[in-house]
Amino acid sequence: MYLGQLLTYSEALIGRIKASDKPRDAMAMLDSGITKLYYTISEVAKLVEEEAHVLRYWETEFDGLGPRKNRAGKRVYTKDDIDVVFRIRHLLRDEKFTIDGARQALKKSRKRSVEPSSGVEELKEMRDFLEKMLDRIAG
Repeated sequence: MYLGQLLTYSEALIGRIKASDKPRDAMAMLDSGITKLYYTISEVAKLVEEEAHVLRYWETEFDGLGPRKNRAGKRVYTKDDIDVVFRIRHLLRDEKFTIDGARQALKKSRKRSVEPSSGVEELKEMRDFLEKMLDRIAG
């Protein structure tokens, strides 16, 4: 997850719920301990204090930002998508990067965050899990 001056999406949600008048929105759900798998573009726009059209524009400019669309064709953002939006906002608004500069900074951070051994660890965990399941079935 992105570290720095930027709040995580959950901290932002919790901070906003206190000022919100709407008890049933995403902020209230997170405050009550319920987290959603997907967030709408309007919920994400409120979190990052940007307009929805800005998020749609960022999708065209940044390869790392690509929320899926549901059956109705509406964008649905995951926690990872929200993290990318926060990083982009931080680079553009706080660090005063240009679009190209922010794009390059995101690519560099992605290259540094890729761990070659992480796939091996995941495979080992999966193998251990499958061996335990096999023992249960056979035992």
